[in-house]
Amino acid sequence: MKWQTAILTVSDKGYNGERKDMSGQVIRELAEKYLPCEIVDYRIVPDEMALISAALADMSAAGADLIFTTGGTGIGPRDVTPEATRQVIEKEIPGLAELMRMESLAKTKRAALSRGICGTRGKTLIINLPGGPAAVRENMTAVLELLPHALQVLTGSVKEHAHEG
Repeated sequence: MKWQTAILTVSDKGYNGERKDMSGQVIRELAEKYLPCEIVDYRIVPDEMALISAALADMSAAGADLIFTTGGTGIGPRDVTPEATRQVIEKEIPGLAELMRMESLAKTKRAALSRGICGTRGKTLIINLPGGPAAVRENMTAVLELLPHALQVLTGSVKEHAHEG
């Protein structure tokens, strides 16, 4: 099974064509290398809560199993991706976000300032990643092996997820 995967880059500069989206490319590369997935949607939106929420809801409604966001997870005045994500998710999955921060903290204490969240909307898993390519790589690598099982449980192809061994 290939997971229908969407990428949402949140960046004023990227949206305005002032910066190339390197983080979105890292997501694409890692997802295609390590997950059985097909990238079905890719968008860049500015750091505007309504536009982020609308894009997430639209991607989910269009059938995305998995949505990665990148950008807008810091503490700057325009960083609103976690708040926009909370507006559309039904269940938060704090363990995934905690795992990503924990792995990043091993490399930089600045990871403690990342506010990304993870959660579900219907049968869609949404994961907020930081905006920098290196941070995207660190965070995605921390959770990649968990995603197939999470998606199987979320979509109903696996009914239980008992602790292994």
